[in-house]
Amino acid sequence: MDKRLNLEQLSTAMEKAGLSPAALARELSVSRETVSKWLNGKAVPRPDKLLRLGKAVGLSFAQLVIKEEPNAPVVAFRRMRGTVTRDHHIERAQSMGRMLRHLVPYLPFDVLAMPPVLKDPRCEYDYLQKVAGMIRHEITLDPLETIDFRHLIRHFRKLQAVLIPVLWGSRQQHKNATHLYLPDSQTTWVYLNLDVNVHDFKFWMAHELGHCLVPQLRGNAAEDFADAFAGALLFPHELAAGACKKLVRLSSDKAQLKKILSLAEEQTISPLTVYKQVNAYAKSEGQAPLALEPAIHAWTTRFNKNYLNVSASLFDGDIPPEPATYMEVSSDIFETPFFDILSRYLKEHNKGHGFVQTLMDIPLLDARSLHAALT
Repeated sequence: MDKRLNLEQLSTAMEKAGLSPAALARELSVSRETVSKWLNGKAVPRPDKLLRLGKAVGLSFAQLVIKEEPNAPVVAFRRMRGTVTRDHHIERAQSMGRMLRHLVPYLPFDVLAMPPVLKDPRCEYDYLQKVAGMIRHEITLDPLETIDFRHLIRHFRKLQAVLIPVLWGSRQQHKNATHLYLPDSQTTWVYLNLDVNVHDFKFWMAHELGHCLVPQLRGNAAEDFADAFAGALLFPHELAAGACKKLVRLSSDKAQLKKILSLAEEQTISPLTVYKQVNAYAKSEGQAPLALEPAIHAWTTRFNKNYLNVSASLFDGDIPPEPATYMEVSSDIFETPFFDILSRYLKEHNKGHGFVQTLMDIPLLDARSLHAALT
């Protein structure tokens, strides 16, 4: 991995600190020629000088240094509400991606052909409906039928994405899902936190499926598309049109909110998904949208409290489950080869529990128990 100085950040920090190149050279006990090479991008300080340089200008290593990795793992997070993704979160996820590279040779997929991706992804209503309709057709569902978890799971497999069900708890981390795309092998790995509400979980799965369709997108553009795609897939135009007609006939906000909750229960999706898709439909038709905020958020929170988390449902309330049970149930339900290929790799290369801990981003004690069950 190559690295270079973030010259823009460094220049700004030097100006803020009142340090000229000559003054910086004196501060670090180096020649002015050396500092000149740094500022012109012709050289990078040695580690000891790099540390002193950061202290002199008040920049952290992450702010001062740009790491260049041609095939760096591409990371996307489905964040928990109210959390912020920091540099160290991305660094940790990329470390997980680098370790996943070791498992690529064990994948059971056809290496001669790559799964299809969207050529020109965008968040326009009509385009999203066409894409959602195409995916529904591929999984043999008409526009009015309910997508269940099995449909989503099998389409992930068709797209050669490896699902990694994890037990990250409901509050311990900043994300509920992590999507990792490895450009060098063109493989996709999706970590799904099972410790979340069933309705949110379905949306996050659909969101991650959206990422699989647009590996070329990065950052906010990728997140916006994945969110828009998930809504269109789970509650498409035909369902939204029918719901909109029913809702506008109701005379009060309370009656509309009750109807939205009923529709959400029918489809096993979040009331927020119904609300947003109805409004997306209304906007596309030039109609006035529903105005149910902020009440829709409070009603959704109460709605969610009536349902178990996915993990509690899968493991009959036995949380945390025994490692063997966790792997057996996860492999069966999510049709994932992950635990099998991880076991093979650990045994063939005599890797310890530290590998499992970093790869799955789990506590040390959990990693030890899981490693024992895998080997």
